[in-house]
Amino acid sequence: MANPTGNKNDQRPKPPTPQKPKFSRGLFSWMLICFVLIMLYGMMNGASGGEEISNWNDFLNRAKAGQFQDNNVIVEDSQITAVMATDNGTPVGSIDIPAGTKVFFPYGAQSQDWYLDQLSAAKIDHSTDIGSGILMRLLVGWGPMIIILFLIFFFISRSAQSGGAGGMLGNFGKSKHRLANKDSNKVTFDDVAGVEEAKAEVHEIIEFLKNPKKFSRLGGRIPRGILLVGQPGCGKTLLAKAIAGEADVPFFTISGSDFVEMFVGVGASRVRDLFKQAKDASPCIIFLDEIDAVGRKRGSGFSSGGHDEREQTLNAILVEMDGFELSDQVIVMAATNRADVLDPALTRPGRFDRQVHVPLPDVEGRKAILEVHAKKVKLCPNVDLSRVARGTPMFSGADLEALINEAAIIATLADKDFVDQLDLDEARDKIRWGRASKSRKVEELERVATAYHEAGHAVVQLVLPNADPVHKVTIIPRGQSGGATFSLPEKDRYFYNRKFLEASMRVLCGGRIAERRKTNDISSGASMDIQMATSYARHMILDWGMSDRLGFVMYSPDPNREAIFAERDYSPDTARIIDEEVKRLIDAAYAETERILDEHWEQVVAISEALLEYETLQADELEALMRGESITRSSVSDLLDQEANTTLPPATSTDKNDPGESTSGDVVPAPA
Repeated sequence: MANPTGNKNDQRPKPPTPQKPKFSRGLFSWMLICFVLIMLYGMMNGASGGEEISNWNDFLNRAKAGQFQDNNVIVEDSQITAVMATDNGTPVGSIDIPAGTKVFFPYGAQSQDWYLDQLSAAKIDHSTDIGSGILMRLLVGWGPMIIILFLIFFFISRSAQSGGAGGMLGNFGKSKHRLANKDSNKVTFDDVAGVEEAKAEVHEIIEFLKNPKKFSRLGGRIPRGILLVGQPGCGKTLLAKAIAGEADVPFFTISGSDFVEMFVGVGASRVRDLFKQAKDASPCIIFLDEIDAVGRKRGSGFSSGGHDEREQTLNAILVEMDGFELSDQVIVMAATNRADVLDPALTRPGRFDRQVHVPLPDVEGRKAILEVHAKKVKLCPNVDLSRVARGTPMFSGADLEALINEAAIIATLADKDFVDQLDLDEARDKIRWGRASKSRKVEELERVATAYHEAGHAVVQLVLPNADPVHKVTIIPRGQSGGATFSLPEKDRYFYNRKFLEASMRVLCGGRIAERRKTNDISSGASMDIQMATSYARHMILDWGMSDRLGFVMYSPDPNREAIFAERDYSPDTARIIDEEVKRLIDAAYAETERILDEHWEQVVAISEALLEYETLQADELEALMRGESITRSSVSDLLDQEANTTLPPATSTDKNDPGESTSGDVVPAPA
């Protein structure tokens, strides 16, 4: 038998892997079904068994008049019955009864002989059915009720036996975790890239799970809990799975929202059940994803009072983590992107006493992540993943995985044998800005305005040395925008200096200025530019202290403070100065951009005309136009003409049966 601790001297038997409880239908579902059955039975049993004739003379006169089928009546235990004939003859009685209706006259059992004598005296054919229907009526009347009561008793007993910690509530108290055994979890550190520091920091956890006595030799204690903190998509869950895969131990995973139910106390019961199963399967790892769903600060927010199920669940987690012993060999890991809202008792030493930051990958990390995911697709040999990594700043690991997948889909739809560089670039642009709308019909005036708008961005970005390099410019609608100017940053930025921010604000102003100068009008196409420029200016004033009038002071509110209404920590006079400074920065950027475009208007016109002709320009073509050179490649109209010529049917044959000569040659690529 394999030793789960990795120690040759440890000959403990391996504890059985806990089995996931089988699904059983809840008690309330069965009660609902039984209620419906009772209602149906009541409706059926309550339906009338025929038309009652309460007057004996009325019943007897109808029998004498021959209104009953076969002129026959049946005397039963408590009633006399008959069936109305098709031809009722002369109407008799107070009411008209349709043909085929069963009628009955109820009577007392003590006067049964009297009614038999009355029928014999009136010479009416009659038969008796006395005593034979008693058992049948008992079965019909009480049988369904007895069966329904038996079913209710059966399902209540079954739910009580299978409920476990939840008792008669079935499996409400059972943990909803997912268990990945050693055989099913194949994720290792080879599948995790871009977070080398985080991998190094959790490496000791693997050593502890493999050989716990190594750490107890000098009296040390391994951390009971590890909190993975990072933005969404950075690989927190993947890192936790890799730790379990490297240590070759079971991996219990559950989301924080799975603990909370509509019933009070269920969350705490599920916590206890989860930790009990984990201790039975030790050594193992418990992974609590999105721990902030139940781990928020107690007493904060706007609770309506009374019992708080979320706080009781958090208390249960704290108590269970305090109950760990060194011999338990259970490591609790949790992931969140809001570590600032967690309760202090959850992050104190002895619980989640170590926080591992999982950041967004840098250039080298993005390249490593792309290489991991690129193994799953067929890449062209000349693909440069370093260029893709440079062009994807602030992309998470999930974004990069989606990029590779989108590129493979694009190449598949184009019937390519490999994924090339153009597919990767298109996938990046699609993820960041949306799908290109090449079929959208755009009016000529709008195309001209868009071309000059994007040319204004591109010229300012090419002129200013502190702005990011231009990658390409297009007037093909993409997402919500009519065109786009794409940048290719040379490095990752972890902070912003003032020169870069001022250059970025000038680039944002270039589109509106060039568009207004060409069309003598302005449009709503610059709404996103205005929003970003205003955001830059307000951050410079409120957060980064880049105003000489306001100084080295932060004026933005605390993001961790919970309040219904926004509160300002400064006076109205300071608010007025903030507004003036924000407008001063934007006005200065706008005026400087106007001067730049006045000096380089010829280049703006050249780039705009090239965009109207080619729709998309690459970086080398933009630099050539800035130097006054021209572009010699085929335009969009040329490509459309070539495609039309290659698809025209030949006109050399006049015979309808002659298919003519087949066209041949290279396939013309689609425009833009």
